[in-house]
Amino acid sequence: MNKKHPKIEYGKTGVLLINLGTPDSTGWWDIRKYLKEFLSDRRVIEVNPFVWKIILNLFILTFRPSKTAKAYKEIWMKSQNMSPLRHYTIMQAKKLSEKINNKRIIIDYAMRYGSPSIEGKINDLKDKGCETLIILPLYPQYAAATTATVCDEVYKTLMKMRWQPSLQIIPHYESEPLYIKALVNSVQKKVAKINWKPDLILASYHGIPKKYFDKGDPYQCYCQKTSRLLSESYTDLKIMTTFQSRFGPQEWLQPYTDKTLETLPKEGIKNLLVICPGFSSDCVETLEEISIQGKESFIKAGGLNFDTVPCLNDDPDHIDLFDHLVNKYIIKSL
Repeated sequence: MNKKHPKIEYGKTGVLLINLGTPDSTGWWDIRKYLKEFLSDRRVIEVNPFVWKIILNLFILTFRPSKTAKAYKEIWMKSQNMSPLRHYTIMQAKKLSEKINNKRIIIDYAMRYGSPSIEGKINDLKDKGCETLIILPLYPQYAAATTATVCDEVYKTLMKMRWQPSLQIIPHYESEPLYIKALVNSVQKKVAKINWKPDLILASYHGIPKKYFDKGDPYQCYCQKTSRLLSESYTDLKIMTTFQSRFGPQEWLQPYTDKTLETLPKEGIKNLLVICPGFSSDCVETLEEISIQGKESFIKAGGLNFDTVPCLNDDPDHIDLFDHLVNKYIIKSL
């Protein structure tokens, strides 16, 4: 035995929960740094990279950080000094670790954009002796601009390693029974709390450009599938699917959430409950775009009552879902 050989940690499995990301603060430079990384991703923006680089650096990164910073300031968790998305992702990893409760399994989290990075966390897990990595992208409905770009970054990190861990990636879970059950339970809890009856439930998903769908991206189909299964399991109210957060002049998946909120009161829908099934944690898109801007638009258009169902966040039902998804792969890897 070579006594000079360095000690090597081994025999463990690492589980990495990966969410979209968040700026480190509401400051202009932190917002700009985050937006630059996010909007430089070729999976997110599929236009001529030379042209886009000029547009991004001369125009978008000059004017958009101020607007985005204002939105983040509306929802920033001041006591924790972090965004809700970061807070809930941390809590998801912590509670999943407590539920699995196995010293040979290390649960951690990373962000596709911003910190902590995927590369940093994968390297950290490997240093701790993880010979197997299980990646859980926190996107229920697969899209190239979400799940696929997470996979890209994971693969890039492993390409730099001489001694790679084995890798398993948990796929989309838009129709997983425990996921649908968790959504139904969240709606029932919210309906029980409000003192008015919704005329409709609006299921609002993050949008993507329509041309991405035309090229073969299955995202819209997975969103519609989740809404259908939710409607079949919760039959008390009608559920309508819309798409939010469009960016730029091109056509995105329709119907648009913001336009729908403006027209529903004219169609007799005065009491509206909104759920955002595609977001695993509350974030600027749910808390500011929907709960603040969306409510304002709906009421201004003649609506009477408006409320939102919280994302699944660190709810026990959500942790049960993650436990179920991860355990299918842990059993195979141990």
